Amino acid sequence: MTGHVTRAAAGSDVGRRYSANFDVVHLTEDPLLAVVADGMGDGEGSRMAGRTAVDVFVAGAGDSADSLREAVASAQRQVTESGGGHWLVQIGDSRAYRLRDGLLELLTTDHTMAWLGAVNGWYAFDSPQASAARYQLTRYIGHPAHPEPDVLSLALRPGDVLLLCSDGVAEQVPYERIREILGRLAPPDEQVRQLLAVAEEAGGQDNATAVVVQVA
Repeated sequence: MTGHVTRAAAGSDVGRRYSANFDVVHLTEDPLLAVVADGMGDGEGSRMAGRTAVDVFVAGAGDSADSLREAVASAQRQVTESGGGHWLVQIGDSRAYRLRDGLLELLTTDHTMAWLGAVNGWYAFDSPQASAARYQLTRYIGHPAHPEPDVLSLALRPGDVLLLCSDGVAEQVPYERIREILGRLAPPDEQVRQLLAVAEEAGGQDNATAVVVQVA
C-alpha cells in the first residue's frame, strides 16, 4: 500500500510453533509503503522467498498500479530463479482491514482453497476440510504460473485505521478484538503490540505480523 499518512507502526512475533520468524515486514511512512510477506513453512527457502519478495517489491514499487504490478512480477522472477493515490497490492493469504466509522471491513480476499470453499459452500468455514485448505494457496510469490496480484485503489479518509497482517494475526485474533483494538485512542505501535499479544495468548500457532496505519 502506498501513499501518504501521518502515523504508522509495524511489529512481528515468532509465536510458539516455529523456532524462527519467517514473516517479513517493511514500513516507511513518507510516502507510505507497507508490506507484509507471510513465510510459507519454516525452512531457509521460506526465509529467502519472503526476504527477496519484500526487498524486490520495495525497490520497484512506485505510485501507479502498473509499477506495483511490475514490482510483483519482478519479485516473482527473482524468487522463481533462486502515489498520487493509495494502492493496496495483495497476493497470498495475508490480509488488509480498514476501520471506518466503527465498521471493520476486510479489504482483501484470501488466495486459498479455504476461501473458495467457504464462498462456494463446499464445507463449513470451521470444518477440518477448511482448516486443511487454508494451507493450499492459489496465488503466491514464487508460484510457477506467476499469477497476478490484486491491485486496489483506496480513497482514504481522516480517521481511517488500516491493518495489514499475516494469517498469524487474522487466524488467531477474532474480528471483534481487532475492531476493539483498532478503535482505541492509542498510538499505532501500542495497537500493534496489543494485536500481537492477543495472537500469542490465543496459542501463538504461527508467526504473527501486523502493520497499523492511522490516517490523520
